[in-house]
Amino acid sequence: MDCIFCKIAAGEIPSKKLYEDDAVLAFADIEPKAPVHVLVIPKQHLPSAAAVTAETADVVGHIYTVIASLCAENGWNSYRVVTNVGPDAGQTVPHLHFHILAGRTLGEMG
Repeated sequence: MDCIFCKIAAGEIPSKKLYEDDAVLAFADIEPKAPVHVLVIPKQHLPSAAAVTAETADVVGHIYTVIASLCAENGWNSYRVVTNVGPDAGQTVPHLHFHILAGRTLGEMG
């Protein structure tokens, strides 16, 4: 598969890892949009949130527990979690991923 996030999850491309277990990887975004910009991905390839099914929904719940723990451990008490679906929404990598943005006041989305 030619998915950059799958390659990062497999260790083929280096990343600044902040968390990893058998199902999930969290790493620093290489083009941060805020002082804190972390990506959290399932290791299993899912193209986007639109591809989540009843069979794969447990990984999304696990991702949110990882996000909560990671933010608490790092003192990120106020943060935004974003996932985009499709290019018109800003999804540039077709692999489900969640952005954690923190470290400054975040404006309204629109």
